[in-house]
Amino acid sequence: MTKLKLGAIADDKPIKVTVELPAPLHRDLVAYAEVLARETGQPVADPAKLIAPMVQRFIATDRAFAKARRQSL
Repeated sequence: MTKLKLGAIADDKPIKVTVELPAPLHRDLVAYAEVLARETGQPVADPAKLIAPMVQRFIATDRAFAKARRQSL
């Protein structure tokens, strides 16, 4: 079993954001959604729904950001 950084995606009220992704990144996002669906048993209908949890995870695990944020408070 692969240890992905994301878990199942919560069904939450979305806020629409338009983002342009390079084609290789979009292909990776689609592939990630496929692997995540196999791992969690929950299909990911729209790979774009992974973007917000990925950004949240990135921010939550960025130690330099956390330190800078603490210092600016």
